[in-house]
Amino acid sequence: MIFCILIIWKERLISSRFEYSILRSSLSSPEKIVMYISDLSVSPEFIAGDNTILRELLHPDKAPLQLHYSLAHATVKPGDTSYEHFLLTSEVYYILEGKGIMHIGEETREVIPGQAVYIPPMAWQFIHNPGPGDLKFICIVDPAWRKEDEVVK
Repeated sequence: MIFCILIIWKERLISSRFEYSILRSSLSSPEKIVMYISDLSVSPEFIAGDNTILRELLHPDKAPLQLHYSLAHATVKPGDTSYEHFLLTSEVYYILEGKGIMHIGEETREVIPGQAVYIPPMAWQFIHNPGPGDLKFICIVDPAWRKEDEVVK
């Protein structure tokens, strides 16, 4: 019985290694993988519909990427508040720097660096920066952000 199990395990191991080597060789071919790097320092800054300072880093409509989401860097200056808005899609904020007061629907919570905030589709939301420094965060929108999917009060 043990001998039989070892043979089956050995065959699976050999098969797995073979599949891994095929996968690895197909992935390592230069035409299959394209590295794309987006640099925050050269990404154009603009004022988004919700009044945050935004820099888009990854968006499938603006670069040759096979993504379903978009990723942007946002800044809210001390004392400023984004406009109340909602998206038809889900969104995640990942707080990088500063402190904010996040409002989603009827809930209000303080957010600090290292925290991720999930914002469900069609949830009214805004974020306030009480200061003293800039509030900086990453925004991930899935599926990718589109102007027609955003409603601002």
